[in-house]
Amino acid sequence: MLTTPTSPVRPTDPVRPTSPIGPAGPIRPTGPTGPHPGPPAGHRAVCAAVLAELLPYRRALDAGRGERPDAFPVQLRQLAEPVAAGQPIVFTLPGFPCKSPNPAKVLGHLPDEGERLALRFLDALCARVEAVHPPGARVVICSDGHVFSDLIGVPDPAIDAYADELRALIRAEGLTRLDVFDLREVYGDGLSYDERRALAEARHAPSLESLRSLTRSDEPTRRLYQGITRFLFEDTAAYPGTRSALQRDCRRRAYGVMRRSGAWGGLVAAHHPGAFRLSIHPQPRGSAKFGIRLLDAPDVWLTPWHSCVLEHPDGRRELMHRADAERLGRLVLRGGRPSHFVADQGLSDDSRDC
Repeated sequence: MLTTPTSPVRPTDPVRPTSPIGPAGPIRPTGPTGPHPGPPAGHRAVCAAVLAELLPYRRALDAGRGERPDAFPVQLRQLAEPVAAGQPIVFTLPGFPCKSPNPAKVLGHLPDEGERLALRFLDALCARVEAVHPPGARVVICSDGHVFSDLIGVPDPAIDAYADELRALIRAEGLTRLDVFDLREVYGDGLSYDERRALAEARHAPSLESLRSLTRSDEPTRRLYQGITRFLFEDTAAYPGTRSALQRDCRRRAYGVMRRSGAWGGLVAAHHPGAFRLSIHPQPRGSAKFGIRLLDAPDVWLTPWHSCVLEHPDGRRELMHRADAERLGRLVLRGGRPSHFVADQGLSDDSRDC
């Protein structure tokens, strides 16, 4: 990234220290250096049980079988406060921005089966957390399309339509453990999106120089930069210049996306203090963020808004680009709109409405 109850949002943006990278990169824990105390002994088992519910869905380049909660002390510390206080755990997840502008990757500009399944997964994950932590949990989807719209070539009205449909989908599915937070809820009324983006960047974005330096010295940041550059290149459906010129432009815009992502991370942290930080990007062990995999995909970077769903004959759903899904399956409509593809060679090529 709701019209389920949303968390209160302050009308102005509190000024907070700028993070070294922000949500797009591997933020290191801030604050005093030195060892941090772990959760109190009486709550450690609950924190570990909550984290054990997340670990099977960890999105990472270093993920392995049999990962244990004690390998993630940063996340255990994040869980300690709400567990000790007997409060619901709040997960913040920047993402669900808008659909890719490349029609070879997606079915349209509105949420479809990919978003629906991802939202249902997040709500169900909160239900599983509630089974081990009775006060429960909720996910605040921090829809960030307006943060990047001028960098990714998607107009703000299309992003409004996507976010509004996302909220309507959550209502229709009865996903009461999900909320949505976006740039429309920041800085009060009367500012244009360009003005809101400029304010966020001025107050929270890391400097370009620090970002370039970290991209050279930090492997997860370098991989993130390369992943964003690739997405920007793939999302460009038409470009008037040469391929090499487009590559240079995407590398430049990738740094802009990472800076804005850092700014958005600062805003999210300011408006949702104490939340457990999820990420749709792969995250290494030791990161302050926990990468979460929403749906099965052959590419660890793939998301519902950069792809569509192919349903296999055995019921398994997989994310892939539209051009690939079209070769393997048949289009399904939901409510008269393209929803996903079904891989079933025994059916005709005509689309059906479900």
